Amino acid sequence: MSAQPAALQAPPGPVDAPAPDLASEADRADRLEHGIGPDIEPHIGPDNEHDFEPDLERRFGGLRRLYGEAGYARLRAARFAIVGLGGVGSWAAEALARCGVAELVLIDLDHVAESNVNRQVQALTPTLGQAKAQALAERIALIHPGCLVHAVEEFAGPDNWPALLPVAVDGLVDACDQVRAKETLARWSLQADVPCIAVGAAGGKRRPEAVQVADLSEVTHDPLLAALRQRLRRAGVVARQHGAGKAQVPAGLTCVFSREPVSLPQAAAVAAPEACDRPELPATSDGSLNCAGYGSSVMVTATFGMVAAGAAVSQLLARLGPAAAQGR
Repeated sequence: MSAQPAALQAPPGPVDAPAPDLASEADRADRLEHGIGPDIEPHIGPDNEHDFEPDLERRFGGLRRLYGEAGYARLRAARFAIVGLGGVGSWAAEALARCGVAELVLIDLDHVAESNVNRQVQALTPTLGQAKAQALAERIALIHPGCLVHAVEEFAGPDNWPALLPVAVDGLVDACDQVRAKETLARWSLQADVPCIAVGAAGGKRRPEAVQVADLSEVTHDPLLAALRQRLRRAGVVARQHGAGKAQVPAGLTCVFSREPVSLPQAAAVAAPEACDRPELPATSDGSLNCAGYGSSVMVTATFGMVAAGAAVSQLLARLGPAAAQGR
């Protein structure tokens, strides 16, 4: 006679577990700081999202421990503008949002295209065709609900700047790739004494570790910033340099750039201009990232954006004095 299969055992009934000992927020923060125990958060799914009340002090409390009370308070009250929301500017905007700033002005007329997905933080399947400024504003609302975001769907230029700004700002990140617009922003920031970070060309670059910060007078290997420098010198906004080997006269404009030589696009990989997001902007030698121009990598463009955001925060806090800038 064949053996009968063993009877399935019913799973044991529920066991009453002791109620968890919920430590205070201050105690839990102290435990985390000293590496004691996990930071357990409730799962906030889409069904509960509307009932969730964000704790902004908890979200951004790490900044207080890093920058000190004065630096933290200044950051939380700061207003920044980002001009150009592509592979560099979109990441700079997200970084500033995650710093808990009070307001962001996002300026770009473009819409999200599929060719943006390889480098732009707001470029996702659901956002294709949406205005870049609006898509990024919606993303920031999920990160920092207390941040007032002004989405400005325009290109900045001499005809509309600074009237394009809906509010006064404490700092500006120039992440656009058109030299005429960059000149307008640079001249205004120098004359109005508004700290500005001018970002150079990220196209054709492969090495994120080569990104650096320097005054415009010291920038090399960047045709976009070189063209900007030439325009500012001709206009008498920054000093001309005289004689090889002489000390450079600082322009007073902080730049983010890379001295890595540009990798030219392979001819077979260059799209026809009519297939590009903005066919009116053909490939140029200034590092443009439209799909008829240089190739791009998010590792580089995002690094440009993060370094630019970091420089903008450093400039903001430097105006508080050395102690606040160092988090004391």
